Amino acid sequence: MALPAARLVGELVRGVQSVRVPKLSAIIFIFALTLGSLARASAEPMPGANVTLGDEIFLREAWHDLKGRCVGVVTNQTGVTSQLEPIVDAIKHNPQICVKAIYSPEHGLRGDRPAGQYVASYTDEHTGLPVFSLYGATRRPSAEMLAGVDVLLFDIQDVGDRAYTYISTLAYVMEAAKAAHKEVWVLDRPNPMGGDVVEGPVLDPHFASFVGLYPIAVRHGMTVGELARMYNDRFGIGCELRVIAMRDWHRTMLWPETGLGWVQTSPNIPEWDTTLVYPSTGLIDAAGLNNGTGYTKPFKYAGAVGLDGVALASYLNARPIPGVHFRAAAWSPVSGFFAGKTLTGIELIVTDPHAYRSVRVAVEILTAVRKLAPAMLSVRAANAATIDRDWGTDSLRRGLEEGLSADEIIRRWEPGVRDFLAERKKYLLY
Repeated sequence: MALPAARLVGELVRGVQSVRVPKLSAIIFIFALTLGSLARASAEPMPGANVTLGDEIFLREAWHDLKGRCVGVVTNQTGVTSQLEPIVDAIKHNPQICVKAIYSPEHGLRGDRPAGQYVASYTDEHTGLPVFSLYGATRRPSAEMLAGVDVLLFDIQDVGDRAYTYISTLAYVMEAAKAAHKEVWVLDRPNPMGGDVVEGPVLDPHFASFVGLYPIAVRHGMTVGELARMYNDRFGIGCELRVIAMRDWHRTMLWPETGLGWVQTSPNIPEWDTTLVYPSTGLIDAAGLNNGTGYTKPFKYAGAVGLDGVALASYLNARPIPGVHFRAAAWSPVSGFFAGKTLTGIELIVTDPHAYRSVRVAVEILTAVRKLAPAMLSVRAANAATIDRDWGTDSLRRGLEEGLSADEIIRRWEPGVRDFLAERKKYLLY
């Protein structure tokens, strides 16, 4: 049985007194190690962050405004405080807050379900609360799911890309709340890619889908709270919305500058910097290229079976593409369509995250493959509908078919991006 600290010190002192001097230094060394171990008996807390999250403002202050009303929490593994405590656990520490249910998006409450996989509803053993899936039998909370709930709290970390479905779930939650006369409170969180860079294309409403509902840019540079404000006003949802804003977040901040710990947002977004390359390679798979998903560095690769990675890397490194270096690489996915196949191509190494332009890199890769290995690029026939849906426009595919350069394709998007920038100003909070 372990000795109490005071007794252990006494035993060590008596031991020192009973030995000859030559052994004294060794005893002192052991003594110091023992005290050090005692001092480190518990894990270190998370260091202080540079940003106060919306959920922390809610927990400290805004919850009083509930005035006894019950909440439902739309969240997953990313809905945590700066100390990485799940928002539902933190809420349950306060007996004055009535919490009725949890609602989970794609990938499930724990974020362990693969992209596109059906997520079932169940009862959470840890909290005892029902967990209603918004990526299963329905993608919208039904009236039955909302029974007894007055306010829906949305606390999910987004990645800053239009095609990431958490922001579509946000819109559906707001629509359901409007229909059921419920309030929505968005507990705001940082955009990990910052808020000062915006890249097109802006979605054409003809190609609206769950991977892109509204005419916003691919890299939109907005927080979930700002998007909610735009959805509600510009796109006409009209629910009773409140955004609990962060404190001390600035638009130039990338994730490391917030001082916050990163929680994997989905199986293929393991680190914060994956969010930078996700818009670069996340939408090239429909064109026949693998993007590293199913391997150790998802979205950091681009290639195919038999593609000349040396030539591709050399070509791209000669282009004026800021903030990135391309390395010839080979990999073999362990899951997915390319599982077990040896792929060759490039690895994306971001050298300057602030200068890096995610969507430009996507277009540069596609136009480079079209030039060097056109047979490996599939943009016609069966793939066309998927490419257009994912990109929210047919201008990318048509530009590739017409032989336009990367600059010419991107130039086509500039008027839409200018209009989007002007429109989004009304909804920015920071």
